[in-house]
Amino acid sequence: MTAPAPTAHREIALVDLLDRLLGGGVVIAGDVTLRIADVDLVRIDLRALVSSVNAQVPSPWEEPE
Repeated sequence: MTAPAPTAHREIALVDLLDRLLGGGVVIAGDVTLRIADVDLVRIDLRALVSSVNAQVPSPWEEPE
């Protein structure tokens, strides 16, 4: 009898998943195009970086003291 793979079935709480993602940072990218009769009317390109900020990695918008 073989042991199941460690990642075969593992439940992770949403809070734990968000903590892991924000700890390392996440890049979200996407494109949305509104098109009628093969004519592009609106195009939206999304590029976002989501990350946590703490004392070791300060916010880029804070004024230096």
